Order: sequence, then C-alpha cells, then structure tokens
Amino acid sequence: MALLRVLLTDPERDRYGLELCESAGMPSGTVYPILARLERIGWLESRLEYPETHVTQARPVRRYYRLTADGAEQARDAVARAYRARRRPAPGWLSPRPRNEPGGSGGRPSRAAREAGRSAGSLGGCAEHPAASEP
Repeated sequence: MALLRVLLTDPERDRYGLELCESAGMPSGTVYPILARLERIGWLESRLEYPETHVTQARPVRRYYRLTADGAEQARDAVARAYRARRRPAPGWLSPRPRNEPGGSGGRPSRAAREAGRSAGSLGGCAEHPAASEP
C-alpha cells in the first residue's frame, strides 16, 4: 500500500524506481516486482528517459513510471478498501473457534488462561503436581 500511496500523491508525475523506493521506504527488491506487476495489469505505464539526459549526467538510464487514468482510479479504490478493512472486526472465519467446538483444541486451556494460571502462581492442581493444590 505504501507504494500506491506514493504514486497517488501526484498520479500524473513521472517517478523513477529508486525515487519510489526512497519515498515508500521499501527496498528495490520489493518495489521493482510490484512495479512490473502493476504495469502488466495496466495500472502503470513506463518509459525510458531520453538518452541525452543520462549521458550528460554520466549515470545509467532511468525508467520512469506513472499511473494510468484507470490505474489511479483502481489504486484509490484498493487503498480505500485496505483502510476500511482495518477498521472492521475480523471476519468469522478468521476468529479462533471456541475450545469445545469441533476443530477446537480439545478442551486444552487457552494460552491466556494458561498464562493467567502461571501469573497467579498456580500449576493448575493437576495430578502431576499435587503440591499445587495445597495451601
């Protein structure tokens, strides 16, 4: 999402790859594959800079990226969906199942319950530790 947010700050502006890496705070090994995918699906268009520019500056040629009109619209929708999703409760299929339901942990206490027992100094009064149930 960070890369889309950077591109959306000025959708009509051409930006080269390393500039996008720095602005998004992401490494090039992450940014360039994303740029390639976005270009493949039509959200971005790219172009190489004019040869006289990089020759006079004695550096390698840069590829510039810009959101297409459709890409800017799709990117705005994707970022908006991501923000809305963060504000919603987790969907039911993502929530842990209660311990007594099929697929649960078979009656084993939850991690929170186990930690609460430890913090109270109890070993749960199990048969292996009879001293735990003595005062």
